[in-house]
Amino acid sequence: MEGRKVIGWAARDQSGHLSPYSFTLRETGPDDVVFKVLYCGMDHTDLHQMRNEIHSTNYPLVPGHEVVGEAVELGSEVKKFRVGDIIGVGCIVGSCGECFSCKSNIEQYCNNRILTYNGTYKDGRPTQGGFSSAMVVHQKFVVGIPEKLAPEQAAPLLCAGVTAYSPLKQFNRSDKVVKAGILGLGGVGHLGVLIAKAMGHHVTVISSSDKKRVEALEHLGADAFLVSSNSAEMEQAVNSLDYILDTVPAVHPLHSYLSLLNVDGKLILVGVAPNPLHFDSVDLILGKKTISGSFIGSIEETQEILEFWAEKGLTSMIEVVKMDYANKAFERMERNDVRYRFVLDVAGSNMES
Repeated sequence: MEGRKVIGWAARDQSGHLSPYSFTLRETGPDDVVFKVLYCGMDHTDLHQMRNEIHSTNYPLVPGHEVVGEAVELGSEVKKFRVGDIIGVGCIVGSCGECFSCKSNIEQYCNNRILTYNGTYKDGRPTQGGFSSAMVVHQKFVVGIPEKLAPEQAAPLLCAGVTAYSPLKQFNRSDKVVKAGILGLGGVGHLGVLIAKAMGHHVTVISSSDKKRVEALEHLGADAFLVSSNSAEMEQAVNSLDYILDTVPAVHPLHSYLSLLNVDGKLILVGVAPNPLHFDSVDLILGKKTISGSFIGSIEETQEILEFWAEKGLTSMIEVVKMDYANKAFERMERNDVRYRFVLDVAGSNMES
């Protein structure tokens, strides 16, 4: 399918405004899967990259790395998928295959990983994401969507879901009740609550205001809700948590959250802030506490979260929109006016206007 023309929606400058953009897919190789895009989740990282706020953006940029599609053509060496299969692609579409990370099945940490968009493929072409009518991806970076999982439900799991699942796996099957904190109740945060609860953790949602209390406790099933701006509540919760999954994709002070951790507690950063975060080293030293980061998840973990979601019968809270609403959806996302993830109905959209 060399020269197959597709239509995506691209940002062309730092305004981040999306509009139709025609381009051609790279030549299909023997290990490639060509697929029609059905749905694509919308992520805060999309917004940052569309505006050149993280990494260095190459325009025109077609975002989207929570991509669900239908396989329409397979390279000669593709054995694990068939035409017609519903498949998914997350945040990376390539890696070196030779380094420690690649050989350890944590290829997302490969120094030569190829991002699904705003990356450079091995042939020198820029990669473009799932806000487009079709894609071509190496089979190693494609996952199968379980039959009992609706494709629009699967989309947010391919970035947001695995971003929460990968670091939380270390606390799974513990012999004691794990006291979990989820900081921020957006796309990643709401999935983190559902995953942690499904793992049997006692889950406290930490938010800057009281307005999401009912949603956290009644809709998502959290066990407790903590308002970070309420000093009395925060004081009561000191040394009460084993870990905090920090999903906030903006600059925020870490001191008050570190105080919530028990001895040997972990603050795990998964939200990408566009500017540096600050902490006091004493907060870590006196409690043997750790600040760590986690970047998405491996391809293996991405398949795991899909199976986990289907097995547990979980439901992500999404709002499905058409492509011509994408700019408005990003505006709403920026002011946290979404519960909790926008998913683009790409196949059902008029991509040309």
